[in-house]
Amino acid sequence: MPQAPPTTDPRARLTELARPPMRADARRNYEALLDAADEIFSRRGPDAPLDEIARRAGVGNATLYRHFPSRRDLLVAICIGDVEALCALGNRLQRHPGAGEALTKWLRAYIKHVSSKRGLPAAFTTGRREDSEFVSACHAAINATGSALLKKAQDADEIRDDVNIVELIALVNAIAIATESQGLREANRLLGLVIGGIGR
Repeated sequence: MPQAPPTTDPRARLTELARPPMRADARRNYEALLDAADEIFSRRGPDAPLDEIARRAGVGNATLYRHFPSRRDLLVAICIGDVEALCALGNRLQRHPGAGEALTKWLRAYIKHVSSKRGLPAAFTTGRREDSEFVSACHAAINATGSALLKKAQDADEIRDDVNIVELIALVNAIAIATESQGLREANRLLGLVIGGIGR
């Protein structure tokens, strides 16, 4: 029986890649690696040794790399819930009466989510040529959600037309990185400066 082609909807494609069908033992290893990575990255930062994560999960290095070919894959994978929550929030904010305010609320939530785990802002900074399909799918889902909110704010003449979502995400990632040790209050202050600069 031919396999169904992958979906083209960014959020659905991310779900397909984040929760691939696996045997029960492979699923246990996958989830153990995510739990171990979440704990160790949170405690030791994004440069923590990957072999320590494998040992904490009770698996070999080969198993870790089979599931997560790069450190960046693992950094992004532990935050799939955050990415999905941001996409869901973006959908809800489409119904917000103020388009500019909706975009600002979403960007503020984006900074909060990516700042909640050390190293994620840097992992999300760019779409790189060497990105795996999984990391690219995370970027696509975030960009699609943000683009819809940005377009609505531009159509309402609240945000300049010469701004695109890739530039805007790059700016908020830079804010998240710059304020990792300072907290959300400073991040929100800098976001206010950005919104003031791109608003009408």
